[in-house]
Amino acid sequence: MTVPPPAADTMDRPAAPRNGFDRFFEISARGSTVGREVRGGFATFFTMAYIIVLNPLILGGAVDGDKKSLAIPAIAAATALVAGVMTILMGVVGRFPLAVAAGLGVNALVAFEVAPKMTWADAMGLVVMEGILILILVLTGLRTAVFVAVPTQLKTAIGVGIGLFLALIGLVDAGFVRSTGQGSPPIGLGFGGKLITWPGLVFVLGLLLTLVLVVRRVRGAILIGILGSTALAIIVESIVRVGPSGGPAGNPHGWSLNVPKLPALRDLAVAPDLSLLGRFNLFDSWGRAGVLVVLMFVFTLLITDFFDTMGTMVAVGQEADLLQADGTPPRTREILLVDSVAAAAGGAASVSSNTTYIESAAGVGEGARTGAASLVTGGLFLLAIFLAPVVEVVPFEAASTALVVVGFLMMTAVRTIDWSDYEIALPAFLTIVLMPFTYSITNGIAAGLVTFVLFKLVKGKASQVHPLLYVVSALFLVYFLRGPIETLVF
Repeated sequence: MTVPPPAADTMDRPAAPRNGFDRFFEISARGSTVGREVRGGFATFFTMAYIIVLNPLILGGAVDGDKKSLAIPAIAAATALVAGVMTILMGVVGRFPLAVAAGLGVNALVAFEVAPKMTWADAMGLVVMEGILILILVLTGLRTAVFVAVPTQLKTAIGVGIGLFLALIGLVDAGFVRSTGQGSPPIGLGFGGKLITWPGLVFVLGLLLTLVLVVRRVRGAILIGILGSTALAIIVESIVRVGPSGGPAGNPHGWSLNVPKLPALRDLAVAPDLSLLGRFNLFDSWGRAGVLVVLMFVFTLLITDFFDTMGTMVAVGQEADLLQADGTPPRTREILLVDSVAAAAGGAASVSSNTTYIESAAGVGEGARTGAASLVTGGLFLLAIFLAPVVEVVPFEAASTALVVVGFLMMTAVRTIDWSDYEIALPAFLTIVLMPFTYSITNGIAAGLVTFVLFKLVKGKASQVHPLLYVVSALFLVYFLRGPIETLVF
């Protein structure tokens, strides 16, 4: 699949690397330029910088078995630090335009299911353990082998499903789509079918601006859309004084995540609190929570991390037109290696498992094709350790425009699936729809693989299924049956 970047400047691709930096990252070889990589790195950062604010709110809002909580400023600093270091490592080792940060979903699992049954140090020790297990799977070649075993058209469906998932995330984060609070319909447009908020108006105008720029093939369209939406949001907030959403008084019409206002000069730089680094215990949880409980938690963390990353790699590789003949991106083993180390590093820093982010597709939408973009994104995360107030200027209503546009770009791959072959079309369909409908990449991949194996068995084509997929499907059945299993265990 070939998805052109917003800038239609592919005719001037250099035939040979210009210098050692170009050669190392294969910038020219992949049809990119340093300018595109820089733009892509900025776009990815601004699209996922919310994690510096959101991860502390999730982890800091929970208590462990001793009724203790983590300090929010320390979580924020450690979140940015690990994201920066791991994203740079991904750029240098994986040489692929992927960014790494604390994984959403996994952090909620750690905060509200794992930690309450033990201490924070014990819970983060389980995250470290899970990261080590995934690292072993990479070093033994098993994780890469599972990746290769997945049929190419299912890999395509994974990318399409993630595109829909991204678009839904953007629409929900921006408040364009909201829960109705009723059984039917469960979601709707704005409040009561009306966009009656100033933040909602900013999102719509920012999205239209970005779409117009994309249609006109303007360089930096996605990044311009984010920055333009943020500037408009700052102006609106300075005039109307909307304020934040939620809060003690309740303000459903306010800004999501951040209130867009320029910080005072004296507040631009803050000293980071890195006191959470290294605060984890590997084995104390076994005695406190019990072996079966710990094994179930580690299994759930492992399955989620294992397949979320696979989906992200495929989706970003599809959009960048970098997938190889077997449907895998170049340097797959190195990418998975860094991702595994990042999982353990997140636990060691008390910020939950770190993983590759699908928001990296925003950078690819800007033309990024190499790990050089990850160097830019990682550097910005490290800078954010000291400049947190600057990061907190961008509200969801501004950043979400990129997710919707990238969702469209990723959706275009749906045409390559053979919809006349029900043996692959139905698993592909379930993969695509369950990601946004269940708000989980892993659930979509699981449903697709399990039904693919099932259909091959009932059609008498068991030999066409890679042996590893039988094992994976069995594990996914356990994953789906966690409710009954946990009822028996707990």
